[in-house]
Amino acid sequence: METFNLLSEDELSNIVLGIAIDIHSQLGPGLLENVYKQALFHKLTKAGLFVEMEKNMPIQLDDFTLDLGYKIDLLVENKLVLELKSVKEISNVHVAQIINYLKLGKFKLGLILNFNVYQLKSGIKRVILTEGPRSF
Repeated sequence: METFNLLSEDELSNIVLGIAIDIHSQLGPGLLENVYKQALFHKLTKAGLFVEMEKNMPIQLDDFTLDLGYKIDLLVENKLVLELKSVKEISNVHVAQIINYLKLGKFKLGLILNFNVYQLKSGIKRVILTEGPRSF
């Protein structure tokens, strides 16, 4: 079994994308998000990666914690956030969701994978959290 914890987020994302493309080529588009989530969890774990499914993301506010059910679909090696979708297209709401997860967990990189596309490469959105002031 390989040691993945020393890999960068970019190196991990390349491994994840290869496995996700393989799953998509076998299953095709149009299934429920949970099917792809379970398949990706299984294949990433089988490849030797540490993966947490539906990882809780509580919100810390002052001196108390709000645990309101926010969950990352898959967290790979405690550093790469994966949000899986099976939708017509990735929207700004999906991007905002993963940005919030990146901020809450202090992660640098997230991938939105929309499996409801003809070719998975057109359903991939990389989201990189950069430090600095927020602009709206």
